[in-house]
Amino acid sequence: MSNKKIIIYTDGAAKGNPGRAGWGAVFFVGNKVFEIGGKVEHATNNQMELTAPIEALKYAKKHKYSGPVEFFSDSKYVILGITEWIFNWQKNNWRNAGKKSVVNRELWEELYTLTQELKPKWNYVEGHNGDKWNERADLIATSFAEGEPVDLKK
Repeated sequence: MSNKKIIIYTDGAAKGNPGRAGWGAVFFVGNKVFEIGGKVEHATNNQMELTAPIEALKYAKKHKYSGPVEFFSDSKYVILGITEWIFNWQKNNWRNAGKKSVVNRELWEELYTLTQELKPKWNYVEGHNGDKWNERADLIATSFAEGEPVDLKK
């Protein structure tokens, strides 16, 4: 159990979009750095961008992390979705501004539920712009999508 600040970089990737897909997360807890990742046989890039923070929060919960959590992601879809859009979606019976059903609703609901306990802060980082840890999360996600996962730091 840790009450240290937790910083998590996440990313998702899909080959073909949809196609073979992967996600990755790089954790910083105190002075420890470790990584997790996974793959799905068929998914979209957005589904993987959502899966990465979901799996990261599940991991944090399973390992009883209780400190402040801060995410860094290059997905405005995830960040705007969880910090702004989701409240109107919930209010409008999971309809978007165009009155259509919200895509990936199940993932959004799971992410929202997981955020209620740890109340993470969300930060946007521009993708493929030299941020070392965003690049690492991207490499993890891409390697899983390509079926050749990199060695993860444990």
